Amino acid sequence: MNENGVRLTYGLRRAYCPSHPLYHALSRRIVTRLAEHYAERPEIVGWQIDNEFGDRCYCDICRAGFQAWLQEKYGSLDALNDAWGTVFWSHTYNDWLEVPVPLTTGGPHNPGLALDFKRFASDVYVTYQKMQIDILREHCPKDFITHNLMGFGYDQLDYFEFAKDLDFVSWDNYPRGFWDIKEHVNPSAMALSHATMRGLKRQNFWMMEQQTGPGGWDIVSVTPRPGELRLWAYQAIAHGADGMIFFRWRTARFGTEEYWHGILNHDGTPGRRYEEIKKMGLELKRMGDDVLASEVEAEVAMLLSYDARFAFQVQANNPKFSYPGHFATLYEAFHSLNVPVDIVPPDADLSSYKLVIAPALYVLDETLAERLKAFTGAGGTFLTTLRSGVKDEANAVVNMPLPGLLAELCGITIEDYDSLPEGGGQGLEFTSGFTPASEARADIWCDILVPQSAEVVACYTANYYAGEASVTLNRVGRGQAVYVGTAGNRALYDTLAPWLLNLAGVSLCFENDGLEITERSRGDTRLRFVLNHSEEERRVSAHGYDLLTDKAVEGEVSLAPKGVMVLKIEAV
Repeated sequence: MNENGVRLTYGLRRAYCPSHPLYHALSRRIVTRLAEHYAERPEIVGWQIDNEFGDRCYCDICRAGFQAWLQEKYGSLDALNDAWGTVFWSHTYNDWLEVPVPLTTGGPHNPGLALDFKRFASDVYVTYQKMQIDILREHCPKDFITHNLMGFGYDQLDYFEFAKDLDFVSWDNYPRGFWDIKEHVNPSAMALSHATMRGLKRQNFWMMEQQTGPGGWDIVSVTPRPGELRLWAYQAIAHGADGMIFFRWRTARFGTEEYWHGILNHDGTPGRRYEEIKKMGLELKRMGDDVLASEVEAEVAMLLSYDARFAFQVQANNPKFSYPGHFATLYEAFHSLNVPVDIVPPDADLSSYKLVIAPALYVLDETLAERLKAFTGAGGTFLTTLRSGVKDEANAVVNMPLPGLLAELCGITIEDYDSLPEGGGQGLEFTSGFTPASEARADIWCDILVPQSAEVVACYTANYYAGEASVTLNRVGRGQAVYVGTAGNRALYDTLAPWLLNLAGVSLCFENDGLEITERSRGDTRLRFVLNHSEEERRVSAHGYDLLTDKAVEGEVSLAPKGVMVLKIEAV
């Protein structure tokens, strides 16, 4: 049942309620039979649980499940009513059975209810998946278990919680999808998804579905250009993929996905795509085991909060603001400098990082706030941005000056804020000694900052708050905390990224003239992946042994459009 209370008719796929006890019972029976049948089979090495879990259900079974979930979380109705502030609009609940799921009404639901339902809906899939995993582990203890997720862009499950029960994460990568017809593919968007999947368990991952041709149901995507299938696959490996499975082998002649093109054409004949993937297969065979057991190493981390992501789905604050879009903008600024970035959960150990970025940390608890203070005081550099520290765990606004639990760490208070109309952005004036990108602007939202112990880095230039602080730096112990009070544009973060890296003591190791360069390391051996996503030949200074051509490389070389080079570099 969807959020409008409409029970969807049969005809697509996933025609079930993920909370329904009968569905769980039938699934348990099927998984048990499969596990018993294939246990100890040498040709079976692992299991994929289901396919691309997701979609929220709002039926009466889910409502009962939600009520039970809330009762376990809050313990009493008084605690729930207090946390959600249900006194507003006379929503006080006197019985657990009164609590609804957030079906469509004449306006928004209580923010606390809406956020908790999103948490519950995510937990439903965690529970359903774990039921299957437990059965498989009992009968097939030697087999690995994974699930194919959908990258950074998917926003209905807390992937950190979802991944905990898996042996490793897999995901499905379709850079040219029918849902987004576009001429060019942004390599940073793919890199962000790879980094997110790698960060879910802090380990390497598999590609369970790597694009093999144009995709489509009723609309057909732009056809991948010559070289792109190979390029995208190597990009995945560069960012931590240990397994590469292309989907699909032969293009289906019938069904909803008959335009989801495979390696072979509809008639089963090979063509350009087949030859490109065949070439890559031979290259990977030549590479041998060099790539295995190697990992991406990063000194920069970005904190991804699904609580914040879900809460912004409830209240965007500004119609132009997108939490994942803002997150991606920051990531892209560092990716363009070829700086590796780990994507980590709020409870991650931060001690190995020099720079931690927590964009728009809208929902914040005391435990995380204290950990961020400890990280910064111990010498780390911390960056956060607009609307951080605004909400508590129940999605209620905090009863303290903003940015709430981060005010002391950032050395500021927020005196006022302005939600900007479309086209209402403005330039920023940076302090002396700072060389900003000329196009750096405040956009979407402006927190008007009052420094308490912080230094001003940039000021607004328009409206009633012209001259007021927009970016600040606060010295804390042996580290520093930076607050950016606006969503800003890409040019703003292109300005801030090199400065932040310098503050944190993170070196820029690679040139970035239109090339993506990243490394995987194993002991004293480094594998340097050089990827040319452009339509032009690029020159690059290279030193090492090219595993794809089986030749030593020394000096400046050319890299063809969509070209790839993998250099093996041994420590001297």
